[in-house]
Amino acid sequence: MVKVAIDVMGGDFGPAPILEGALLAYKQKKYQPILVGDRAEIEKLAAKELLSVSKIVESSDVIGMDESATDAMKRKESSIFKAVNLVKEGEADAVVSAGHSGASMSLATVKIGRIKGVIRPAIATLMPTHTDKKTLVLDVGANVDCKSDHLYQFGVMGEAYIKNIFGIKQPKVGLLANGEEKSKGNEAVKQAYEKMKDLKCFVGNVEGNNVFDGSVDVVVCDGFVGNVLLKTSEGVAEAVYQFMKSEIKKSPIAIGGALLMRKVFKALKRHIDYAEYGGAPLLGVKGCTIISHGKSNSKAIKNAIFQAINFVESDVNRYIEQSLK
Repeated sequence: MVKVAIDVMGGDFGPAPILEGALLAYKQKKYQPILVGDRAEIEKLAAKELLSVSKIVESSDVIGMDESATDAMKRKESSIFKAVNLVKEGEADAVVSAGHSGASMSLATVKIGRIKGVIRPAIATLMPTHTDKKTLVLDVGANVDCKSDHLYQFGVMGEAYIKNIFGIKQPKVGLLANGEEKSKGNEAVKQAYEKMKDLKCFVGNVEGNNVFDGSVDVVVCDGFVGNVLLKTSEGVAEAVYQFMKSEIKKSPIAIGGALLMRKVFKALKRHIDYAEYGGAPLLGVKGCTIISHGKSNSKAIKNAIFQAINFVESDVNRYIEQSLK
């Protein structure tokens, strides 16, 4: 049974939605929950069913979202430090946290360690498309400044994740640039193109619109560009959703067809809702680290735990190591 260390204290809304998400996940897929945080709070807020199947690891400190990630290594009593340490010591197979993402990344990279051959781990996230498939984008925040070797490795790791988790046998990997021609992009992107062109999965440069049209399975970029892309797309999607709701309320014709539109709205909300994906894996570390949104609700935590279980049960890390040899 997969053992998942859950940072109960990390989210913006406190332990309640995290504990609820842990229970929802257990009801659908059996795993060993290890709840890391304030024991009194956990025992007060968690359902008896969850407590009966969980191990509790006490922690007396929480790294706030406004605090520096550089202090994470010193905060040995923090919930995220102890959760990551459980993976390092082999007492857990994966860690899930909706807390300080910088602290999660730093601790996982230093304490759990990188896969042999990996220069820098990368955060990978799924983006919706107008087709049934999703696009994996990496990096979306772990590495602001990247060299060509980093981008090359992101492509290898992204291919491994898509192959092993989603079963896509021949994924298409694209390099994000300001044009499809190989002459486009900054120096790092141009050099990465030359290194990636020998990969069977590589389809060349792609542009921002290709992230959402289903034409590729993996899009590679540095963490600065990826994070801007992620936050911008979230904002645009929410703005379009709210605009449509507002216009329907103004139009008598649209109001009459509101029932017909309800399914469309539900589908749209499902595609743009971060809770559907749960969290983003940190690819390139030896264990499994899932970084969730700070505003994660119980549904998001549930899906983050599912991601962790699927990751552990797959062969992603071994494939990454073999590919980078």
